Amino acid sequence: MDEHSHDILEWDGPAIGLMDLDAFFASVEQLDHPEWRGLPVIVGGSADHRGVVSTASYEARRYGVHSAMPSAQARRLCPNAIWTHGNFTRYREVSAAVMGILSAETPRVEQVSIDEAFFDVTPGRFSRESPLEICRRIQARVSVLGVSCSIGLGINKTVAKIASDRDKPRGLTVVFPGTEEAFLAPLPVSTMSGVGPATEKRLAAMGIQVLGDLAKASPVKLERTFGVMGPRMAVRAAGLERSVVAERAKPEEAKSVSNERTFDHDLTTGDEVRAAILHISSMTGRRLRRRGLTGGTVTLKLRYADLHVRTTQRQLSSPTNDEHVFGPVAVRLLEGLWQEGTPVRLVGVGISDFSGAHGQQMGLFDEAAAEEDGHAHDHAALSQLTDALRDRFGDDAVSYGRDLRFKDRTTGTAPMGKNDD
Repeated sequence: MDEHSHDILEWDGPAIGLMDLDAFFASVEQLDHPEWRGLPVIVGGSADHRGVVSTASYEARRYGVHSAMPSAQARRLCPNAIWTHGNFTRYREVSAAVMGILSAETPRVEQVSIDEAFFDVTPGRFSRESPLEICRRIQARVSVLGVSCSIGLGINKTVAKIASDRDKPRGLTVVFPGTEEAFLAPLPVSTMSGVGPATEKRLAAMGIQVLGDLAKASPVKLERTFGVMGPRMAVRAAGLERSVVAERAKPEEAKSVSNERTFDHDLTTGDEVRAAILHISSMTGRRLRRRGLTGGTVTLKLRYADLHVRTTQRQLSSPTNDEHVFGPVAVRLLEGLWQEGTPVRLVGVGISDFSGAHGQQMGLFDEAAAEEDGHAHDHAALSQLTDALRDRFGDDAVSYGRDLRFKDRTTGTAPMGKNDD
């Protein structure tokens, strides 16, 4: 929908935007390497080692290359592309600058990945300015950084997300209050986040092809097929979802250090999920040690294929920054949070409670696991040695089997950095 024709209209109701940085990693590479501008650039793993594409520039996309594609296939489609494994430190730096631009417009900024964030610019809440003008200003300020973004604007997160994908790059798609049904109804059900191939197939078997069909479907039948998520999908498809954008924590208010990764293919087995938790725990431990912090509470976060998020936490017997201690505890938090076979898209592990005040201690079983084979001090020394080697020779200098297992398997989602260095 062309936003210019509605400038004179007042926005009535919530105004939630989704900002998505265009081909972000590749755009940063082209920014830092001017000679690459206008050329196909692919950020991803090696085509010779079963890597996958993390991000492809728009020049590479013209050849059919897209994220999560096997690198070998991308090389066949675009043999002349410039390849790079990427620089996450640089990507986080640019991402932080972009999030700072959003935070200057509204305190309600909810970062969902390194290159995406929801923001709330509801008139009268933080500003009396038109939400459209705010979005245009955000795009202009982001472009000054040397990258571009596309924005979707609507009354809730589902509408904003779908709208953000409609016009790329540098698009601004606005769904004005009251037009949600007309906007959503003709779109394929797969357009809505959380509706993957399996769900799409099951909906098709029910005669549901587009969001308009889903919005009118029987809640009883949907719940019978999909559980509690079924009726929720119908509400979202109808544009009736009520969304809250969380307030972004200020750096001085940060109370946890965490790390999370989104995987290019969903994890479905216990072996995979447990290995992922230990893999992410090692990253969190390193960040804690870099900041000289120890914490007394471990949190496990899982995002399922339907984008539903669940978290749980447990207090430790004493503050720690050693993943050999809190990693196994995070693994045990899986019980009651996840069932074998349920697809997991994202895994996160965080440590909090830096005050030193702790409640109930873990049982003897937890203590025994944390001090496996009586080598807790050896583990701590090993972690410090590993940190030193990686600091000197790079992150790939030392890798455990679990780390190699997930090499080139992430989509590029880095730590959100709400409270990390």
